[in-house]
Amino acid sequence: MRDVALRAMKDELLTPVAARWFTAVHPNVVSLVALGVGLAAAASVMIGQMWLGLVLWLANRLLDGLDGLVARVHGKQSDLGGYLDLLLDFVVYLAVPLAFVYAAPTTFNLWAGLILVSVYVLNVVSWTVLAAILEKTQVRMPGRMTSIEMPAGLIEGAETILFYALFFLLPGAVGWLFLVMAALVLFTVGQRVVWAARYLD
Repeated sequence: MRDVALRAMKDELLTPVAARWFTAVHPNVVSLVALGVGLAAAASVMIGQMWLGLVLWLANRLLDGLDGLVARVHGKQSDLGGYLDLLLDFVVYLAVPLAFVYAAPTTFNLWAGLILVSVYVLNVVSWTVLAAILEKTQVRMPGRMTSIEMPAGLIEGAETILFYALFFLLPGAVGWLFLVMAALVLFTVGQRVVWAARYLD
């Protein structure tokens, strides 16, 4: 919801880092390292190390914010890079909740986790199909932040970072957090359906 404004702040803060320290590092390598760190965060949950998992989760998000910036600063943007960035993000987005279910496999957590993953699937379908249509019709969204077009929604990157941090901080309430996040992501899907009904023929 606040990604456009927050991205400008992030870019201003991290551009000197990307320019100075990542001259010889390909942005796709940054994406792959981010994946490894994100999976390590999930593994930390599975062995009960929540604080380590939180640190690794935040490191994953920092690296995810750097890969695209490194690409732009050093003129290495590519469709493959944009594709990998989004794909690997979702690997981590799925791995972390599944790790929490593994760590506390109560019936409630299992059902809440299933609902969250199901809503994720619906959300991905909603914006990827819409993105394909927007690309076909050459509609450009203001404040475009990714390699594909998508209308803004209630739950975006910043809100995902916050919710996942709460998973690590409040593992005993993770089932309820799953359900709240699922409801908000479902609302975001609805926002895009309303947007499509309004602006598409």
